[in-house]
Amino acid sequence: MFIDSARIHVKAGDGGNGVISFRREKYVPKGGPDGGDGGRGGSVYIMADRNLTTLLDFRYAPHYKAERGAHGQGSHKSGASGRDIFIKVPCGTLVKDADTGEVIADLIEHGATVLVAQGGRGGRGNQHFATPTNRAPRYAEPGQPGQERTLELELKLLADVGLVGFPNAGKSTLISVLSAAKPKIADYPFTTLEPHLGIVRYQDDKSFVMADIPGIIEGAAEGKGLGLKFLKHIERTKVLAILLPANSPNLKGEYNILIHELKKFSPALAEKPRVVAISKMDIAPEGFALPKFRSVKVVPISSVKQQGLDVLKRLLWEKISEST
Repeated sequence: MFIDSARIHVKAGDGGNGVISFRREKYVPKGGPDGGDGGRGGSVYIMADRNLTTLLDFRYAPHYKAERGAHGQGSHKSGASGRDIFIKVPCGTLVKDADTGEVIADLIEHGATVLVAQGGRGGRGNQHFATPTNRAPRYAEPGQPGQERTLELELKLLADVGLVGFPNAGKSTLISVLSAAKPKIADYPFTTLEPHLGIVRYQDDKSFVMADIPGIIEGAAEGKGLGLKFLKHIERTKVLAILLPANSPNLKGEYNILIHELKKFSPALAEKPRVVAISKMDIAPEGFALPKFRSVKVVPISSVKQQGLDVLKRLLWEKISEST
């Protein structure tokens, strides 16, 4: 199951209390205060991990609490600091404060880490409060509470190429032929219910990542169909591959609808470099004429007969290289 959003609650550890203590030894008169400091509470961090692909685990374990600091002791002994905790998330996770909507971090690179809840400071023991006029202070500071907050996690897949098209445009078939990805393929709308990533090998030492998302329909930007939920996954892509099936009665009309929906969702998304692939050429009607689109290269392909795929990979690689 692919889960691309989750809400979690994090609580950093409270600081330990400082202690009130006095040195008492038989042959040491007027020993004075020796209360130690409380330890720092553990902090909560979120770390990107390339080995994770979904936020599913957070649906079942939404609460995270770091260890509190130990209290101080006599003889100037400070309490131990609480252990920090590191919450691992997939690369491409956006971390937001659920209450304010503030974006805390966008964790793209493996190992990228962000502090989301600061541990509380430990209280000072009474050894710090002795003065010439108060040599036996009977006061120590309590530990400070650790930061507590609710976070929204949102996963946006990292891919070089995003496949865009209406349901049954042939996106899943294409990615299954070009890569090792095995999405469900069937002859009915919305076969793809969750995004799929595939690594496409262009040449021996060159490859790129392609993302297949559920089909977009007119009104997707307003929530119709499944497109709205997954359009965010192609926001990070460098290039868009627009798939239009050769057996469509209105290729240019479909193209205009797709671009319009992308633009309504995010104007920047509609400005990304793109290539148009006319899919299902093996069932193209007799007398089919390849459409032309302004400033966009068009390539006819057949995933079933594996025709035109090398040209498509070359065009996509060129666009990726230009946008890097």
